[in-house]
Amino acid sequence: MIRRTFLQAAAAAPVAFGASLHEDLPKYRVASRFQPSAHPGMPGLYPGKVAKVHAEKSIDSNSEKVDVPTVREMISQGMRALTGDKDARDSWARFFAPADVVGIKVNCSGAPGIMSTPEVVAEIVRDLGIVGVKPEQIWIYERFQNQVDTVHYHRFVPAGVHIWTAEGRRGTIINYDPNTYVDVNFFGEDDTRSNLAHVVSERCTKIINVPNMKDHGGAGVTGCLKNIAYGSFSNVARSHSGFKTNTYSFIGTLASVEPLRSRTVLAIMDGLRGVWHGGPFSPSRKFRFYPKQMMFGTDPVAVDRLLLDVIDGKRKAEHATSVWDRSMAHIKSGNGYDQNPSVDRFIREPGHIEYAGKLGLGVYDIGKIQVRNIEI
Repeated sequence: MIRRTFLQAAAAAPVAFGASLHEDLPKYRVASRFQPSAHPGMPGLYPGKVAKVHAEKSIDSNSEKVDVPTVREMISQGMRALTGDKDARDSWARFFAPADVVGIKVNCSGAPGIMSTPEVVAEIVRDLGIVGVKPEQIWIYERFQNQVDTVHYHRFVPAGVHIWTAEGRRGTIINYDPNTYVDVNFFGEDDTRSNLAHVVSERCTKIINVPNMKDHGGAGVTGCLKNIAYGSFSNVARSHSGFKTNTYSFIGTLASVEPLRSRTVLAIMDGLRGVWHGGPFSPSRKFRFYPKQMMFGTDPVAVDRLLLDVIDGKRKAEHATSVWDRSMAHIKSGNGYDQNPSVDRFIREPGHIEYAGKLGLGVYDIGKIQVRNIEI
């Protein structure tokens, strides 16, 4: 079944982010044979609810050594705060059953400097095992093999857990579903399709989204929405050209595609490390910082709305331009962006989070987001 989705109706969304760039949104055509579930994973069981856990001992800011017992306790308390259960096993059982095949969408675009921390991923795998999900039914996945190879997840998880990448060689399409895609012409590019990774469409029954806390020169931030969207589809970098990026509408559109939307049932944001400028990469520690926190939710919009304040607060503290700044005076092409926090490469689009909310993916209004803060 092919659904033609013309997102013109959302053109009225957040004019404060620069109406001239959003008056004519791209025309998207979504192809998918999958129907949405009765209760899609995004925004999921707990729309507008986020559990935030901070632990000073979680990671050493100098050595970057992770304290595993502290991370284990962070995950236990975060899951219980999200669901209201007294036992974390009951929290996990609300989402996963022994028969599930579970994908863990990691983020390795900044590896080895920043990535979904192996110790965090290992604890998630351990908790899945407690509720009966066998290692052979767990798929840690990402797009690019060369990035994942630097992380060595296999050293942290049990034998049998699959570590899968869509592109062993950049640009290969063999591991993408030819029948599930978004077709859109941004800048007259030759290939106008972005296809869903077939590990999502053909193998996983549930997905856990494990992003980092990162700045992004185009989208404003890289959080839950960008990780699950750009990290699950092919051919997404074409949305950037010159100073213009279509991340404003592309991220939410991709995240809305079935079965990705229905199967992504849980988000665990790994904020042990963060990147406040030059993201999504982190080639040096110059712009790395250590929030030492994790956020738990089913609503990617709500979690990302909180992430905006984390990244923008850090940028303000460092006297860098705001993620909300849309002045062309700060736009500079060519080299230099990665080392200068007063320079932007694109017109940033943090409005992609509110736009995703308008697509039904979650709650954006900060006044309607319930946050449970936990200190360990």
